[in-house]
This record gives sequence, structure tokens and C-alpha cells, in this order.
Amino acid sequence: MAMEKRGFAVRQAESVSSGIAAAKSEAPDYAVVDLRLADGSGLDIVTEIRNVNPDCRVIILTGYGNIATAVSAIKHGAADYLPKPADADQVEAALLDHKEALPPPPEQPMTADRVRWEHIQRVFEQCDRNVSETARRLRMHRRTLQRILAKYAPRG
Repeated sequence: MAMEKRGFAVRQAESVSSGIAAAKSEAPDYAVVDLRLADGSGLDIVTEIRNVNPDCRVIILTGYGNIATAVSAIKHGAADYLPKPADADQVEAALLDHKEALPPPPEQPMTADRVRWEHIQRVFEQCDRNVSETARRLRMHRRTLQRILAKYAPRG
């Protein structure tokens, strides 16, 4: 309702299959896609939207944000990546902001521990979540990697 009040014609799809069908039937100019859907990844919808309308501005919205999934979303053609909860103002700004300039630096950048954890997560995703392969590439013992992966992300 908030996006309709801002002048957007809103269409909703509950699954990857209905999202792909909606993209094929109406080539959207803007799209907000959730990363995790009941029947798969929203990245499949992003790929299809980009095939139908390469100029479409696609935003990924997710509650499971990390650097690895953000990089994957951008590689699939998303223009931006917003963590939940995101309000309608943030979504509208991401959809309409066509500037290619770098954003201002964060007030509180990630800690070194958080950067390390994000890097490990990215390599883990790139290795298709294979612990042994990830440990080999990171040059660390497999059990050490398993302990790191079992912990929550460091704050900051």
C-alpha cells in the first residue's frame, strides 16, 4: 500500500514460479524481490526480469543479508540490496536512485572480526557450502572452519 501511494503499480508474487510468470507477462520497470521464497531463490526471478527487460531496476530485499549474498545478487543483475526491515522510503530511494556515485562512508564500519567472518562466508558460499573445499582454499584446518561456521556472526 505504501508503494502504491508513491505512484507505483504493485504486482505481488508469492513464489519463484509466479514471479517468473509475472515478469514474462508484464516486463516491469522496477522490481523488489525477496531473496528467499518458499520454492527457491529470488535470484532466479532477477535473472528472468533482466532477460525480459534489461533496463529494469531490481532491488533485492532480504532478512538474511551478508556480503556473499549481496555479491551474488549484484552478479545476477540486481541494482541494490536492502536488509530487512526496510521501510517504504528506503525501498523508493533504492528504486529511484540512479546515481552511480559511491555512497558516503559508514558511520561505524565493520570490525576486523566481522570482515574476516564475511570473507569466510563468501568463500564458503562460492565452494557450494563444502566445508572441506572451503578449508583447503582458506588454508585452515577443517575443524577450525567448522567451529567458526557454527558461531554467530560477530557484531559490528
